[in-house]
Amino acid sequence: MKKENIVISTRLFKLCFAFLFVLLFSCKKEKITPYDSSSGNNSSGTYEPTEPYNPTPFYIPYSFLFLERLPPITIPTDNPMTEEGVQLGKKLFYDKILSGNNNLSCASCHRPEKAFSDSPNKLTTVEGSSTSRNTPALINSGWASRLFWDGRAGFPALENQAYEPVVNPYEMHSISWTHVAEKLSQTENYPELFYKAFGTLTIDSSYVVKALAQFQRTLISDNSRMDKYLRNEIMLTADELAGLDLFLSEIGDCYHCHGGPGNPLWTDNNFYDIGLDPTYVELGLGEITGNPSDYGKFKVPTLRNLIFTGPYMHDGRFETLEEVIEFYSTGINDTPNLDPNIAWRAHQGGANFTQEQKDQLLAFLLSLTDSSFVNNPAFQAP
Repeated sequence: MKKENIVISTRLFKLCFAFLFVLLFSCKKEKITPYDSSSGNNSSGTYEPTEPYNPTPFYIPYSFLFLERLPPITIPTDNPMTEEGVQLGKKLFYDKILSGNNNLSCASCHRPEKAFSDSPNKLTTVEGSSTSRNTPALINSGWASRLFWDGRAGFPALENQAYEPVVNPYEMHSISWTHVAEKLSQTENYPELFYKAFGTLTIDSSYVVKALAQFQRTLISDNSRMDKYLRNEIMLTADELAGLDLFLSEIGDCYHCHGGPGNPLWTDNNFYDIGLDPTYVELGLGEITGNPSDYGKFKVPTLRNLIFTGPYMHDGRFETLEEVIEFYSTGINDTPNLDPNIAWRAHQGGANFTQEQKDQLLAFLLSLTDSSFVNNPAFQAP
């Protein structure tokens, strides 16, 4: 073989070898980071399913009264209720891992002993400061089509509501949902729990909020003295009955927003301007819709468990129920969007209740106390 041919063959061999080397290492898989939502893998690397995904359906325990007088809770088709989902949601609800500094959980502000509201007049943030809004109680929230005082979370409200507090700098203040998912993925038990609840080894925000929503749909209060009365189990006192009659009368005119025996939620879950201030300090629903006719409208809270959920109104301005009753008696302001059911008496400040009527209304409101709700072991920290 000629010398020049040997040189050419040697060069060709080297070029082929180099090409194969590059091809081999360019096909090598990229290393997956601890959390990669696009990878579809469980990042902890410590859990491999040993059984097929087979969740157990969870049936919300409605009382007969609720079955008779309320429609069933609307469950999103992509988040059916399961035993595994509810238990995962409860664990997440009480776990401080969702907050930026691991010092605050959902239950830090939605405390079970306070009917899942808070004791300060405004919720406490991860830095220890306060927000401008009172912490809403989580009572029968599954029936609400919109959540937050200003209604900014629409259907499915419980899922959509849960996205915000975790990353809100004035609340739980996590860096991002991706960071939260990374922390959960690197734990010993969460990958398994998410697989059992949702059949996935990928943890991301959508599954976190779905689990939280499932747990919160179970938070049903239906065993107050009023419920027992409506179920013909007990009789109410004379003052409680008189307060109920006043509540349902045109004098009290409370039922238009809070319902009555036919609506045992004791709220219509709608939004109204009730004349809290002479001029609008906060726009409420109007800030979300941009519609001037919605200015000053806030979500109607349930009247259930008021003894636990004070202080009252969206900004916690009233410390006691007596102050709330006094506002409706003498403190209503004639605002532009004042609800028509209140507006007719705004010129006189309110309903002008007698002291006896105030006492009767208070007795009625306290009859909606459900102590079994705040003590229900199914709702407590796991």
